[in-house]
Amino acid sequence: MMNNLDTDTHPSIRVVVRIWRENRCLRKNSIIQYLRWIRRFKAYCRGKAVNEDAQLTLAGVRTFAKWYAQTRGVDSNNAFKGARSALRAWVLALSAMGYAVHRWVAPEPSKHLPSPLLQEFAEHLRQHRGNPAVTIKKKIAHITGFLAFLRSRRQRPQRVQLRDIDAFVVSCRGRYARTTVADFCSSLRSFLRFLHATGRLSVDLAPSVMAPIVRKGERPLRALSWNDVRRILQAVELSTSCGKRDYAILLLMSTYGLGAGEAIRLKLDDIDWRAATLRVTRPKTGVETRLPLLPAVARALVTYLRRGRPTHAATRHLFLTMTVPHVRLSSSSAVRHILIKHARAAGVSAPYLGSHVLRHTHACRQMELGAQTKVIGDILGHRRPESTSAYIRISTERLRHMALPVPP
Repeated sequence: MMNNLDTDTHPSIRVVVRIWRENRCLRKNSIIQYLRWIRRFKAYCRGKAVNEDAQLTLAGVRTFAKWYAQTRGVDSNNAFKGARSALRAWVLALSAMGYAVHRWVAPEPSKHLPSPLLQEFAEHLRQHRGNPAVTIKKKIAHITGFLAFLRSRRQRPQRVQLRDIDAFVVSCRGRYARTTVADFCSSLRSFLRFLHATGRLSVDLAPSVMAPIVRKGERPLRALSWNDVRRILQAVELSTSCGKRDYAILLLMSTYGLGAGEAIRLKLDDIDWRAATLRVTRPKTGVETRLPLLPAVARALVTYLRRGRPTHAATRHLFLTMTVPHVRLSSSSAVRHILIKHARAAGVSAPYLGSHVLRHTHACRQMELGAQTKVIGDILGHRRPESTSAYIRISTERLRHMALPVPP
């Protein structure tokens, strides 16, 4: 471990700046501002006679920012935000160069930590119900809201009654769509069965949870016209690193019908350049599918990897955030925001622009081009033909050929 920035074994600021520039994430003004904070931190450590390496943690930066704010008479929150951004970028640059640094992890606020009850429920879902991680995460989020609702009514889970459950479902119905409320009710049934199985409830209340009626296939899947998809892709600004990333994501999803969860889980190792294939892992089932790496997609990925993706990143995931600390896109909502942003720029308006719109559009287009339903289902990762048949309802051209003549 190094003692301070002036030692011969410590990388020069010039080298760190080069790494920042290679990551394509910092502009000149930002680099200048970051260097100011680093020099202030360096002077602080010398003046306090403390080990600089030991202070390069979130707690150490918080202490430094508090001292700096008191010394200069500035707002401590703003000082902490500025120091945290600069010194985190500094730590990541040192790590990219192979220097041993403390792991920079922000502690989760206590209110966001799952309670022992939720931890036990999650383990129950994993061991006894066989739920995948994505399903467990969703159910934990639903039950976290339910427990907060019970606390507002001064009620404990062990004493929950039907009127509490009904009141929660009614409150959800005022904020969410029917399908979302039905999801909440499914999670509630799982939680109530868990409470009964573990002896916390003497009566199984799960069968009494009344969810709104959602008829299968009552509405066609939402899709865009292929011309709208082309307009969205053409509206992406390819001169920026962020634009190169967004274009590669949207092109992948519209070409292969990938869901957002599949796109953000792609890693560099999933691309086989020699065999010209792309390996996709389904989030829920874990099943792997190999797809042909089409030339247009390959060119977009090469452009992004060479000129868009941060060079020095600690993860092998393909699509990363463009700001420090360059982690993978964490959720499908990030992809939804990307789609909405470029749809607006292209002047494409639709009642709903979710991350699955491109998936539905891809399936509909393949239907209209005459692709076999089995082939489309295999590409989309469907295990049942019924899942793919839903796209026939939005394949207008195919439906025209199926129409019966109107009798005179």
